[in-house]
Amino acid sequence: MAGSPNPVESTQFDPSSFRSFRFLDRSIDAEGEVRLHYGLDEMVFEERFSLPVPASPPDLDDQRLQDLLSLLHWVAGVSYYKAAVPESVEFERDAPWPAAAELLEALYSEGLGEFAAVNERPLPRPSFPSGAPREGGGRPVSPSRILVPVGGGKDSTVAIETVRESGLDFALFSIGDAPPIRRTVEVAGTPRFLATRRIDPLLIEANASGALNGHVPVTAIVSCVALVTAALHGYDGVALANERSASSGNTVWDGVEVNHQFSKGIRAERLLQAAVVESVPGMTIFSILRMASELTIARTFSRLPQYHRAFTSCNRIFQIDPALRTASWCCDCDKCRFVFLILAPFFEPDDLAEIFGKAMLDEPAQFDGFALLTATGGHKPFECVGEEEESIAAIRLLAADPRWNGQRNVRRLADEVLPRFGPDRGDLDQILALSDEHSVPSSLLDSVNALLGH
Repeated sequence: MAGSPNPVESTQFDPSSFRSFRFLDRSIDAEGEVRLHYGLDEMVFEERFSLPVPASPPDLDDQRLQDLLSLLHWVAGVSYYKAAVPESVEFERDAPWPAAAELLEALYSEGLGEFAAVNERPLPRPSFPSGAPREGGGRPVSPSRILVPVGGGKDSTVAIETVRESGLDFALFSIGDAPPIRRTVEVAGTPRFLATRRIDPLLIEANASGALNGHVPVTAIVSCVALVTAALHGYDGVALANERSASSGNTVWDGVEVNHQFSKGIRAERLLQAAVVESVPGMTIFSILRMASELTIARTFSRLPQYHRAFTSCNRIFQIDPALRTASWCCDCDKCRFVFLILAPFFEPDDLAEIFGKAMLDEPAQFDGFALLTATGGHKPFECVGEEEESIAAIRLLAADPRWNGQRNVRRLADEVLPRFGPDRGDLDQILALSDEHSVPSSLLDSVNALLGH
């Protein structure tokens, strides 16, 4: 199917002309090559992943592997569906089991909330027919062998060390080997399984010639690739590094709260976990950091100096177009500003400026961007940034800190932004407290409390 004739000439792609999105076939071979096929009417796309395979495969039930591969197939299709957002969704093979169908309906609607808002379109609301419920599903297991996805940012480093604290057997996983991922893996000194992803070039060509484009719930895709890899290597748990703050939305569009980080939030986590548990008993996925705010994670990260020169949280490193990628911190995006702001209370100014390459809180041109993190001047940016309350709390800490309160943006934020909020906004004790809303297995709770609880 990879060689299907699918020419997309300039100005030829008309999203309104497509009537159906079709899930076609999927496969994985002995070398770990995954091929996922989709159709927009008669136009066929192929998504590929290369997964690491063990020299001595574990005793793996093929049905379990096929179910996880099915889940990946269905979730990864959102990148191709959004090119036209047709009315009909069709399955040429088996339909998803009920919990999987519920997950897909959320990912293909709320997970495309930002896409809809930015493109000023109605929120997609496709219906996913479901098959019969699976037998044998139950509650999530307490895993004994854990795979930890690594993105190269501060959150995944804290997740690594939290799982390490538990004493459980664990390994790392990543899609791609971007420099901050590679550096983090080297510092961690833990085995890592490396996968690669290839988006069909036809989709990129279609995007350039009229297809609809925008943000997709990519964390859900990464999570499903991690689940397949975990199964291939005999791991029974995947520990994500998604924090409590990821559940907080950005704005409202078409009557629905839009959250840039929807697939990192607790609702998506629980839906994915339920889909896995229903079909693959004995395996689970959860976020090890769900109890913590971004500010809490920043405090913990400040105590892990071995990673301070390894990590980078700027998302421009991961641009699909290589020409748009940066090598490190761009120091001119909402993510860079947010991470700088929440780390600042726990770092010396010179040390943080050395890590980022700039003293961002002393650059007047950055002021409006920092203010926007509190939703001053608009809604919270469509980026992986925390709650407005966390930014307000960080500003309060910096305004009271003689190391920082002389920097120009700190002064302006204290004078112009903080007066907009009452003294009850940005309560530090509430923000740093660990939440009871999470799916962390009991075997890992002591480790979470040891690293994040104080």
